[in-house]
Amino acid sequence: MKSKLTEELTLFASVTKWAFYATVVGILVGSGTAIFLWCLNHTSAVFSSFPNYVYFLPLTLLVSTMIVRWLAPDAAGHGTEKVIEAVHQRMGKIALKVVPVKLVATVITLASGGSAGKEGPCAQIGAGLASGFADLLRLEDVDRRKLVICGISAGFASVFGTPIAGALFGIEVLVLGQMMYEVLFPSFVAGIVGYHVAASLGVIYPPQSACFLPKLTEWSLFEMLLLGIWCGLVALLLIEVMKLTHHLFSRLRCHYAFKAILGGLLLILIGLFVSDSYLGLGLDTIASGLKGNPLPAGAFAWKSIATAITLGCGGSGGVVTPIFFIGTAAGNIFAQLFHEPFIAAFSAIGMAAVLAGAANTPIAASIMAMELFGPAIAPYAAVACMVSFLISGYRSIYPSQLLGIQKSASLTAPTGVPVGELRHAKLTPREHTLMGTARDIYRSLRNHRQGKKNG
Repeated sequence: MKSKLTEELTLFASVTKWAFYATVVGILVGSGTAIFLWCLNHTSAVFSSFPNYVYFLPLTLLVSTMIVRWLAPDAAGHGTEKVIEAVHQRMGKIALKVVPVKLVATVITLASGGSAGKEGPCAQIGAGLASGFADLLRLEDVDRRKLVICGISAGFASVFGTPIAGALFGIEVLVLGQMMYEVLFPSFVAGIVGYHVAASLGVIYPPQSACFLPKLTEWSLFEMLLLGIWCGLVALLLIEVMKLTHHLFSRLRCHYAFKAILGGLLLILIGLFVSDSYLGLGLDTIASGLKGNPLPAGAFAWKSIATAITLGCGGSGGVVTPIFFIGTAAGNIFAQLFHEPFIAAFSAIGMAAVLAGAANTPIAASIMAMELFGPAIAPYAAVACMVSFLISGYRSIYPSQLLGIQKSASLTAPTGVPVGELRHAKLTPREHTLMGTARDIYRSLRNHRQGKKNG
């Protein structure tokens, strides 16, 4: 009896401790997100007051790159990748100076028309604040790592207004195919608190109306399978374009200032000769697609290129908002090709499915679709997200993400290593391959027929 009482008291103390820690992290991150978004909105308004403000891009990308390189190199690129790297390699240790540097560099990049997202900075700001709080309390490495993961979750939850999906995303994105259940409770608390704090400080989340969905039939299920395959291929395209662009910029034997200016000039050309809707956050295009308006056929490809150039040349920002744009455009063009009247629904499902494939987060993406568009979308989004997750293979928009599972019994890759270090998966021995499975099915059918004849 005494041992059982001790066990329950210990568990109660643990729940109380992590509820307190996570609440503090949620308050810090929610406040940080509100400050970041306030700065972004006001700076964007200043830039928008100038005609053709995208002409400032070479200068603003240069300034953003210089700020990061001089003050906090860890703030480079899309913030979530650096946070994942810190969690796996440094037990979540992040310098506190990353927070203001990331905030300023990202605001400059996005406000002037750079194609990036706002979630990466919020995740990195949240993780940096959580790491600083852990250092203040002089916590052990294991506890600091848990707090930093809570900071990631709160960052995603507070920037998109999806407390449950945001909390899950912060856990699911760390290891492909595995979730750290020991961090689940504090991540939920931090995500919910961060969301409510940000909302109370004036952050406005655009309401998303529930989509009109087709009746769930064999054909609609088949369409979701096809949509999942398409979104997985689009996610794969984004990953490869990002990788190629980063490689090309790194191979340029010139000063980083020239790379930033070159990237800005390329973005100006896209804005002038293709469309300026592929620059900046692209929220208007996302909203248009989610309302059921047809989008250009090449929208997902051009947004992928613009985002890769922005981040590859030294710009600062995240990748999830561009993924939302790309996914919405991919679902939109899929619906147009199949002459579907439910363009808005396919756009919404595509938005979630491309996120699932690019970030390897099918559970968080499915729940995000439900939080944004209502529970009725659940079976459609879940099927498309899982198929997209499988089709994208052993690749990720976050190279520091660790591989935790095999996506197919016919392919094998070493687990426990960063996805970015994997060249390609290898075929398993013949008896486990698709051909081997087909051969076994054929033999079973043949033996069944033989048995019926003999009978």
